[in-house]
Amino acid sequence: MAVLLQIRDAHKSYGDQILLDGAEATITDDKKVGFIGRNGAGKSTLLRVLLGEEELDAGEVIRHPNLKIGYLRQHDPFHEGESAMDFLMRDSNQPDWKCGEVAGQFEIKGDFLYGPVSALSGGWQTRVKLSALLLNEPNLLLLDEPTNFLDLRTQLLLENFLQSFRCACLVVSHDRAFLSATCSETLDLTAGKLTMYPGKIGPFLTYQAERKEHDMRANAAVIAKQKQLERFINKNRANANTASQARSKKKQLERLQTTEIASNQPTAVIIAPVVEPRQGAAARCVDLAIGYPDLVVAKGINLEIEHGERTAIVGDNGQGKTTLLRTLVGSLDAKEGHVRWGHHCKIGVYAQHVYTTLNENDTVLEYLEYKAIAGTTNQQILAVAGSLLFRDAHIHKKVKVLSGGERARLCMAGILLGDYNILVLDEPGNHLDVETVEALAEAILKFNGTVIFTSHDRHFMKRIASAVIEVRDGSAKNYIGDYEAYLYSVSNEIDEGYRSRNADSISKSRDKSGKNAKNSNGDNRPEPNTDRKIKKQIKAAERKIKRLEEEKKVLNDQMLSCHDPEEAIELHKKIEALSAEITESEDIWLELTEG
Repeated sequence: MAVLLQIRDAHKSYGDQILLDGAEATITDDKKVGFIGRNGAGKSTLLRVLLGEEELDAGEVIRHPNLKIGYLRQHDPFHEGESAMDFLMRDSNQPDWKCGEVAGQFEIKGDFLYGPVSALSGGWQTRVKLSALLLNEPNLLLLDEPTNFLDLRTQLLLENFLQSFRCACLVVSHDRAFLSATCSETLDLTAGKLTMYPGKIGPFLTYQAERKEHDMRANAAVIAKQKQLERFINKNRANANTASQARSKKKQLERLQTTEIASNQPTAVIIAPVVEPRQGAAARCVDLAIGYPDLVVAKGINLEIEHGERTAIVGDNGQGKTTLLRTLVGSLDAKEGHVRWGHHCKIGVYAQHVYTTLNENDTVLEYLEYKAIAGTTNQQILAVAGSLLFRDAHIHKKVKVLSGGERARLCMAGILLGDYNILVLDEPGNHLDVETVEALAEAILKFNGTVIFTSHDRHFMKRIASAVIEVRDGSAKNYIGDYEAYLYSVSNEIDEGYRSRNADSISKSRDKSGKNAKNSNGDNRPEPNTDRKIKKQIKAAERKIKRLEEEKKVLNDQMLSCHDPEEAIELHKKIEALSAEITESEDIWLELTEG
């Protein structure tokens, strides 16, 4: 066990804000550490210090001579027009076969590997960045909120990657499920101090709560004793017969000290709208097709959502979850079929297309007063605003000066002040810290209405989802099973993919070594004619695949610059035909190489 990083007596502040106050910690080469703390505690600042991008005000960071850090950056490291393969080869200086092999661990292949990386979703780009990290062979990974905006499948792939990674990791995340699955130790940053706990995040949070409760009880006992001593001293210090006792008690009082308890930031207490429970169908989708003017994302959708259900819409990024939500609430027109809502359904929507179109001249308070139902008191409005971090002078800010995250929270506050019996929430946790997400989950569980939502937070999904709709392969269906069953299904698909790749790898390895290639004489010597013929067929298949891939790349480039819908449809058909031909040729190549 080698010490990779040692933080000693670290001090760091910005103005009056103290982030590190004598902080100390040690990172060894055999541990995966989850790094937690409230928003603004200084976690990202400490990462920048470890990377050498910022300096401490005082203290030091001691680095092992052989330390090689791999850092998952949030910014875009790609060059214009390059493919994922181009980027991986440029970033790692590894050959194409090695890059392809590692990319395969994250299911990056075909168009995702050879097409423009700029055309990939954020989740797929994160997979490419993770592949690059692995190719650079670091002995310490620094990951800053790696699960942000990742779909379930990519989160599970990342978990598998970290579980099999043999070196050290320091992972900053608010995702408790992810940290629990990947990190064996927990590093907490609170009030400028670092605490390393030799266990997972769940036991640490339990320990932290128990320790705080113990310290509060001990402080209460100390304060009671202090008051008792003060009364005795005040009563007896002027009396000559008891003055010496009073002096003794004063010394005893001076020795009594309370334990300092780190002050927590205010915790949100969210109360959902009070509505009457209802029965029957809240919404029906009949032969629905969803998408955009020149693109059908999914079709043939026949769904039913019951009143009182908390329905999670799940699926990989890019499959159409948000498109379905927007069609349900009418912000996108259905391309075919229709959506029917039940009578007296009042729909509150939390989604990007809503909170980016707020009236910019309203103040926070004016917006909330407008959204609140009749009879809501000013105190109730201020309480809801405060629960979502709009306090004091912040309630008089105009919408036009709010950040994207602040607008999102404002939209959430407006929904909570309404009388909606249907809540449609698109990624409600993206701009809320862990404690506020917990408060939101508690509120939704007590809500008597219907909730339709998407989220990448598995802990949140597990807590509140009572029904599941899966968007996949151009359609959307009611999933037979709960969220746990869906999670199990996706995990199995990923495991099957790993087993398939491992089997292919072993088979190819054996073919190369000749251990499983016995001829008709029973030994390992190849039969010349047969071997030569197979090699020719393999080379012919490889040439054909290369030619088809080049043709497909040309068509993809044309597709990206095409503005004529009819021409785009024709190009799409040609690309699909080439993809089918490539798949067929790859199957033939695989059979030949496996003997």
